[in-house]
Amino acid sequence: MTELTEEQHAGEFIVTEANGSLSRESATILSGQNLKAGHVLGKVAVGTATGAAVSGNTGNGAISAVSAGATAKAGVYATNLIEPAANGGTFSVEDPDGVNVGTAVVGTPFAGPVNFTIADGATDFVAGDRFAITVAAGSGKYKEYNPANTDGSQTAVAILYASVDATGGDTEGVVIARHAEVNAEELIWFSGADANQKAAGLAQLKTYDIIAR
Repeated sequence: MTELTEEQHAGEFIVTEANGSLSRESATILSGQNLKAGHVLGKVAVGTATGAAVSGNTGNGAISAVSAGATAKAGVYATNLIEPAANGGTFSVEDPDGVNVGTAVVGTPFAGPVNFTIADGATDFVAGDRFAITVAAGSGKYKEYNPANTDGSQTAVAILYASVDATGGDTEGVVIARHAEVNAEELIWFSGADANQKAAGLAQLKTYDIIAR
């Protein structure tokens, strides 16, 4: 006898949702995934990061090892030399909204919303020398939520309404994006998700008024 296993049905995890289509929206599921109804999703909100010296710098040091960190925002991060030093110096780092996110010391890797290293050059930096780090906007496609990701999908933002097999390419689907109560026992998480990671994901979903019971 062949044993058959019935998968979770579309929307089976929903306890209540808003009237009409308010809770649901169409979404593109990123290629390379085969996800089931009830899968907790993140969104690719940021892309790659690049860095370059701003025209007019006196110092001729360079920026390298540029990447987006776990909390990166799309936009331009600005670094500005605030403490000159022979063969060194300290730069302030501001996010695209002008909020200071730390200081970067020449020759020492900076880790934060963006990651990079500024190297000393033959000519020392002077006050006001700058670098710009540009974080590209993401595709807006949905993928499995995982706090280890760094493209925006480390934040849980939606739940897949019906199973989608996107292994062969991007595929359209439907997600529960807001205003719903869901059965926590019927949600599907990334492989290896622990209790703390699930709790963090549920808290993030709650900001979209998706409440797990």
